[in-house]
Amino acid sequence: MGEQEAKGKVNNLEGRVKEAAGIITGDAALERKGTRQRFEGAVQESAGKATRKVGEAVDEIGKAIKKK
Repeated sequence: MGEQEAKGKVNNLEGRVKEAAGIITGDAALERKGTRQRFEGAVQESAGKATRKVGEAVDEIGKAIKKK
């Protein structure tokens, strides 16, 4: 797992906590902030996964070329 992927997971988790706290306390602004942070974390995590997958594919191509 790359750094961007890990940061995305953390943002997602922090957003979930804020969202839940907003629901429990009735603070709509906190709930919206948590929802937004959760979404941003999910996007960041997905971008990190995509970057990792591309890197893995490039490594595999490099290994295949070296074998020839």
